[in-house]
Amino acid sequence: MAEKILIVDDEESIVTLLKYNIEQAGYDTDVAYDGSEALHKADENDYDLIVLDIMLPELDGMDVCKQLRINKMDTPILMLTAKDDEFDKVLGLELGADDYLTKPFSPREVVARIKAILRRTNRTVQEEKKDTIEIADLVIYPQQYEATINGKQLIFTPKEFELLLYLAKHKGKVLARDQLLSAVWNYDFVGDTRIVDVHVSHLREKIEPDTKKPVYIKTIRGLGYKMEEPK
Repeated sequence: MAEKILIVDDEESIVTLLKYNIEQAGYDTDVAYDGSEALHKADENDYDLIVLDIMLPELDGMDVCKQLRINKMDTPILMLTAKDDEFDKVLGLELGADDYLTKPFSPREVVARIKAILRRTNRTVQEEKKDTIEIADLVIYPQQYEATINGKQLIFTPKEFELLLYLAKHKGKVLARDQLLSAVWNYDFVGDTRIVDVHVSHLREKIEPDTKKPVYIKTIRGLGYKMEEPK
């Protein structure tokens, strides 16, 4: 499926020019002619990149960029402007834009910038995927503080996730309760290893097919716990 790009500019001639050249490069496109429409479309659709003009009616490009980042949207943004002002460039990048291009520009340069941004973005996604930890049907994403079991999203408290991650990183090793307490809680509950047992119990409820017969987190009597690959 072709990557989809949202073009945001209030000048129809520029939109037409960008749309033609971006589609010729093999991308799908969508358009918006003001800031409010851009925010609405970005909220309703999944775009791989947004080409965003700064000078817009309703809501300018700086405000659009800022609002997208406030809304936790990490879609790459290439900002366009008629202003050749260093302050504007710095502000745009600080607000979360990925690159900046000053008008007048050549369509070929826009397409080249788009390709460069998408290459960087895709490389970052691939690197994050490499960081995942897979143990049978359990997949842990350390960077995102997320995990899935059989493809289903799991919900953890921060400490539950940190405990799961520590166990997973030391798969196959017996970890004493005191060791887990030190690694995950930094001695906040020194001497009270019951907090470890409680959190292990919560983890088992979320990842084990049968909590009475755990296959991921094994109890090693008199010692502690061990994360294993289910047989």
